[in-house]
Amino acid sequence: MHMLAKRIGLSLLGLTLASSAHAATTVTGQITSSLILISSCQVNGAGGSSGLNFGALNFGTANSLFPTVDGQVLGGGGGALSILCSSGTTPTIKVRAGAHDGLSTGGTRALYDGVANYVPYDLYTDSGHTQVLAIDGVINLAASTGVAQTVNIYGQAKGKAGLPAGTYSDTISVELTF
Repeated sequence: MHMLAKRIGLSLLGLTLASSAHAATTVTGQITSSLILISSCQVNGAGGSSGLNFGALNFGTANSLFPTVDGQVLGGGGGALSILCSSGTTPTIKVRAGAHDGLSTGGTRALYDGVANYVPYDLYTDSGHTQVLAIDGVINLAASTGVAQTVNIYGQAKGKAGLPAGTYSDTISVELTF
């Protein structure tokens, strides 16, 4: 019987040692997370730092003897220019020089036919064409709340004698600061 008690004791000791060898150990810690956001803007739904499309001013089709023709800068989707900036920023748009500024009397800017002819035109901040947007003119927008702001820019081309039929164009540089 003594032998049986010794075997049972050794068995119990072995089970105890085996169960403590398989016992799980728990450790604790943490993961740190961070994100740095910088101010940004989208022009007509697109972001980036250069080469953005601020829209198009299309005067349409007119006969070569037109007195004036009006247009509006339209962004993507046919609507007005749209600026969406980070909340808390105060964006400004500077409408810089065009490729043919001052080359035709009657306007500060000019559309060119690629040969030797120019159609004078001006940009305006109102549809009544009373507030001229000069070269390097600035449009101040309201402080952004994270909602897109609409910017209306209008154009008016002025006809003049002797203009031949053709396609006339110009390219204007624009800067957005925020």
